[in-house]
Amino acid sequence: MGEIVKHQPVFLIAAITSRYEGALQWTIERTTDQWGKLALQSPVYDFTETDFYTRTMGTDLKKQFLVFDQMIDPGELAPTKIQSNNWELEYARQAVHSQERPLNIDPGYISEAKLVLATTKDRDHRIYLQDGIFAEVTLHFRGKQWTSSRWTYPDYQRADFQAFFTGCRNLLRERLRKSRQ
Repeated sequence: MGEIVKHQPVFLIAAITSRYEGALQWTIERTTDQWGKLALQSPVYDFTETDFYTRTMGTDLKKQFLVFDQMIDPGELAPTKIQSNNWELEYARQAVHSQERPLNIDPGYISEAKLVLATTKDRDHRIYLQDGIFAEVTLHFRGKQWTSSRWTYPDYQRADFQAFFTGCRNLLRERLRKSRQ
């Protein structure tokens, strides 16, 4: 029988997508108010790899990643996804945009070995967490680089995204080393 040990803490990450700069800023304010200050914040990237969101979110989408300073237990992922879905609805109700979904917030986490995203959609490669929330390993770290799987979204295969995730991983490793001293 294997010994049960507590999982190392991970960085909570949020991917925010919108065509509106104000929506990105609103999300930064909302998430930092609830999840704490940021450890890292990516540049705002053009999101051009798919037109999947065009019908509900429009065109000229931007994507930004937020990494929160306080590390979490990965078991906390499902409640963060539920909270982010509620924030999406709140923003859609209060904003005056023509799109039915002007904001998308996808929380996940980064560990030394992987980048995990939370979702409400069940697929063959996703694991059920709780309360209608699933998780998938979107990228895994092997051989000093991020590696994708057949289901990895095209944008997460971008070199600039992966360079940002490597910076997150490096900071996480540094924090974990310091916590062991």
